[in-house]
Amino acid sequence: MTTTTSLPGGTWTLGDATVTRFGYGAMQLAGPWVMGPPADPEAARAVLRDVVELGITHIDTSDAYGPRVTNVLIRETLHPYPESLFIATKVGANRDAEGGWPTARRPEDLRKQVHENLLALGVEALDLVNMRMGDAQGPQPGSIAEGMETLVELQQEGLIRNLGVSNVTAEQVVEARTITPIVCVQNMYNLAHRGDDALIDELASDGIAYVPFFPLGGFSPLQSDALSRVASRLKTTPMAVALAWLLQRSPNILLIPGTSSPAHLRENIAGAGLALTATDLAELDTIGR
Repeated sequence: MTTTTSLPGGTWTLGDATVTRFGYGAMQLAGPWVMGPPADPEAARAVLRDVVELGITHIDTSDAYGPRVTNVLIRETLHPYPESLFIATKVGANRDAEGGWPTARRPEDLRKQVHENLLALGVEALDLVNMRMGDAQGPQPGSIAEGMETLVELQQEGLIRNLGVSNVTAEQVVEARTITPIVCVQNMYNLAHRGDDALIDELASDGIAYVPFFPLGGFSPLQSDALSRVASRLKTTPMAVALAWLLQRSPNILLIPGTSSPAHLRENIAGAGLALTATDLAELDTIGR
């Protein structure tokens, strides 16, 4: 059995819990384009069981995945949850019949989504709720105050333990932190999309986690000659190098790569544990510049 100390990257203090820096993102447990049930529900449950068996203690999910598919799978497979398991979710968007992600950030929307997450996951309090801003195209300017203030109220009611933000601008991070302590920022970031470099370093100095979504490029996998060269030199895959680079980029980066395959889960763990040399890092550093 893999332990939390042998998983690549070690651990990080995420709010009131210690979690493995190598985590798991549950988005891919839903059907195509994150809509509907998985094609193979038993394989999805097998992945979740392996997540716990391998010592991973950080799962990222949302009731919008499916919608209400991944949270129910998590509850049906893992509840009652191990004491060490930390489940992060997010609010601020719904799903429409076409698979879109319309925003839903009014106070009544957020309260409804928090209660739906509580019910689907089968818990009395959510470990972490990220306030999702922006839209499907990425972060957008605008105040985060109303949403954060609503989540603070829910936290004071005992329904949320920790708060974070997702799909946000640097300015929204600053604004959120004037309202309440946050434990993480969850944005798109990978070797080819490095707009948050300065933000990551600032958060690291303040002990706040940065959780990159689409660490492997999302629906369009990373393509780069430099990445391919480094992977070939190390006799591994480009995706393995991309994960290892993220873990070595900064100690506050927490990985949540997703997969619906138990074998792929183990491949991701092995890949993230690659040791990249200074030469490798210098070559990779040219990709997102």
